[in-house]
Amino acid sequence: MKKTAKFSIGQIVRHRLYPFRGVIFDVDPIFDNSEAWYKAIPENVRPSKDQPFYHLYAENEESVYEAYVSEQNLLLDENQAPVRHPSVAVEFKRRSSGEYQPLNVQIH
Repeated sequence: MKKTAKFSIGQIVRHRLYPFRGVIFDVDPIFDNSEAWYKAIPENVRPSKDQPFYHLYAENEESVYEAYVSEQNLLLDENQAPVRHPSVAVEFKRRSSGEYQPLNVQIH
């Protein structure tokens, strides 16, 4: 069964359960991380592997980091403030809409 990603590269999203947000910089159509990483997620909140997973340049109040998040745990972020992660400024240009356009891809 082919899955279509709900979100796209450059969108700002936030986690449904945990207090962080970020810019999507890559999408895996299904889970593509280690089994150890997957098993480290508490079973009561562990997502299905059969859905898109997103790579984020993420931030919370204390720090910036990279995150790997299932589609079911993401929501569009209504807060259009810039994302602080340093890679965002290197790899993206901020559009007037608040979303980010990858610098290595031309969007017409």
